[in-house]
Amino acid sequence: MGNVGKLYADHVTDSDLRLLSSALGVPPTEVRRDPECLPTLLADPRVFEAVLGERALAKGRMAEVSPFLLFAVMVRRAEQELAFMTHVDERTGLRQRVPVFDTPQLVEFLADPVRVLFLVELLASFTRVASGRYRVQTGRGPRWRRFSELDPVRLAGLVDAVSEAERPGIYRRLGDVALFLTGVYPDYTAGERALSTVDATRLVRAAGVDQSLASAPSLELFEYLGARWYQTAWQLTQIRTERLAVITEVAQRFRSARRVLNHLADRYLFPTGPAGV
Repeated sequence: MGNVGKLYADHVTDSDLRLLSSALGVPPTEVRRDPECLPTLLADPRVFEAVLGERALAKGRMAEVSPFLLFAVMVRRAEQELAFMTHVDERTGLRQRVPVFDTPQLVEFLADPVRVLFLVELLASFTRVASGRYRVQTGRGPRWRRFSELDPVRLAGLVDAVSEAERPGIYRRLGDVALFLTGVYPDYTAGERALSTVDATRLVRAAGVDQSLASAPSLELFEYLGARWYQTAWQLTQIRTERLAVITEVAQRFRSARRVLNHLADRYLFPTGPAGV
């Protein structure tokens, strides 16, 4: 898909432009006039230093930019790092890691600028989490139930409570939360108690897949369901756009997308030490 830079420009704020202008020594109007240059500019080492360098962090510069710009800089930096890495650690349990030599697949995922933008928008979307209540009809009459975008079990309950036209959006968000949790909080999804038997059964039932999958390890289950939810969102969507089609690509490469986020989280969100090289 062309014109990816214009999609970046839709998210960039005036404050972001001022930072880019200062870091790169170009007028803000020049950046705004040529949005197709934005993906390249966000990969510039000077921009990284201006946002996430030691001096920038000491000055609290992160608070001055939009979540979109912050995550765009992180993802572009991760893309550069992975090109020179031999492995990325994989969690096999709480505080347990093993090296996995799959960086070529991660680099391939990030080779598509639309998939890069997808990850940036995904991360930025979870800086504000929607929650609320919805009404359902039960054998004892109407009841109110709560949902949160960070609780896939409760979010899955919305599928049967909304209209058919709204279901693709719910499935899309279920795919998002599965990718976000497994990518940014892998210790949670890798833990033995990430999902109770009851919750795993509810998710499997809501996804309409074989009930035997409920006994799968939580990480494997989230990966499988996340990909399936993205595919279902695409299949149920009445108006399919080129922009939305990226979810089918992410569904096919769900593990690679998740592993890219694992690296990013380890390096910039919850740093624990040097990355594998």
